Amino acid sequence: MSDERNVIESRRAKHRRWLAAGGAYGNAFRREAEAETLQKDHAGSDKAALEAEPVSTAVAGRVMLRRVMGKASFVTLQDVSGRIQCYLTRDDLGAEAYDEVRSLWDIGDIVGVRGRLMRTNRGELTVRASEALLLNKTLRALPEKFHGLADQETRYRQRYVDLIVNEDSRRVFEVRSRVVREIRNFFEERDFLEVETPMMHAIPGGALARPFVTHHNSLDMDLYLRVAPELFLKRLVVGGFERVFEINRNFRNEGLSTRHNPEFTMLEFYWAYRGYRELLDLTVEMLRQVCANVIGGTAFGYQGEEIDLDQDFGEMTLIESILRHTPLDRSDVEDEDTLRRFLKEQWLRRKFPDEDKEAVDSIEIADDWGLGKLQMEVFEACVEKRLIQPTFITHYPAEVSPLSRRNDADPGVTDRFELFIAGREIANGFSELNDPDDQAGRFREQAARGDTGDHEAMRFDADYITALEYGLPPTAGEGVGIDRLVMLLTDSASIRDVLLFPLLRPRAEAAGKHADDHD
Repeated sequence: MSDERNVIESRRAKHRRWLAAGGAYGNAFRREAEAETLQKDHAGSDKAALEAEPVSTAVAGRVMLRRVMGKASFVTLQDVSGRIQCYLTRDDLGAEAYDEVRSLWDIGDIVGVRGRLMRTNRGELTVRASEALLLNKTLRALPEKFHGLADQETRYRQRYVDLIVNEDSRRVFEVRSRVVREIRNFFEERDFLEVETPMMHAIPGGALARPFVTHHNSLDMDLYLRVAPELFLKRLVVGGFERVFEINRNFRNEGLSTRHNPEFTMLEFYWAYRGYRELLDLTVEMLRQVCANVIGGTAFGYQGEEIDLDQDFGEMTLIESILRHTPLDRSDVEDEDTLRRFLKEQWLRRKFPDEDKEAVDSIEIADDWGLGKLQMEVFEACVEKRLIQPTFITHYPAEVSPLSRRNDADPGVTDRFELFIAGREIANGFSELNDPDDQAGRFREQAARGDTGDHEAMRFDADYITALEYGLPPTAGEGVGIDRLVMLLTDSASIRDVLLFPLLRPRAEAAGKHADDHD
């Protein structure tokens, strides 16, 4: 029998003894104070003061440490706020209750303790128990004390265990909650209206991404989990809500990586009578405020790099960034054949570093990729990873920006930017395309790409074109990746570290294993 199975059987035996003795999963015990509150409120009370003026309390939590010494025991309880020690004796509890503590309690059990505060000879604040109740007899042991839950995959699969034993993990998700709250406060303070838009769409749209498909039985129609709320939010601007935002869940049927999860969280906001230049300023202001309020400053370390949001953000056009970070010159960047050859060499070097360079000719690039798409691919392959300090990249090709307004001076590019920090895209914003005829033409181009097998291409959304025909004011809109922002502020290398329950491939043996354990 495996060690894990031995532990489970031992705990199940204790569980049976507990129930036979009248134990139950009760819900009558009421905690009166959390650990952190007690520690703060009585930080100045020494041993003599607590003896002179007794303080009664009741605490509850999970047993994290346990020392049994004959007729007395120390246990450390952990609740949502922190930890506090409890002192339990045979004399204070009575023989029967103390025997339960000694023989039935294990690390990980959930208990309630009522008593008065004291300080040990070492000065540790402690609850001297007059009553101790086992509230939940746990059947599985927590990870071994000195090693914790170190295996990353197990941490992701059993996040509940990870949160119990890893304080750093709890801190990450506390930071995440504060980030979302601060973003919401930032926009509400500026009179933006928070809204909710559908998560199931009849037509996927709002981003270049492959959607998840589901089916509505009653209507007998396919629906798509939203890849972005953009088109619905802009319909609201048409309707007269001139400043709207949504903190939303998006779903994209794409691969998994340290930066990608098929389900993720975005902030999207739209601001009428503004352009993308105002969004650049607002984005800097928002990030500085959120960062300062959440982590106490605007500077932080990320994976060995020092980032400072208080410094001036860099800015380059997409073409300028390619010229700076690749050996290509201006004429190369404007030549499709040169870009195709360069891309093939980059992909070959990255994926097959030991291959003969002549193999570059076997790498396929889609025939319908125009100059703008090729420029974008070069940027993603060679430039993104080099943008460590906050940098805005502007003037994206219209070919890869089907919802963005064309630039007045150069219709081949759009009034669009993306913000990069630590080599990762954090935000994407642009002046919105509000010309219904231009938008309809770009939808047709996207639909044609879809017909030739491009799973990320947008569909033609006739109702959205109708909305534009009623008139979308000059508007700017932006999306900000909440998950990636939290990664930065918590120095998390993978997006899975900042998602409570990231998507993972099921373990084949899991179902049978746990079915046996639950017999």
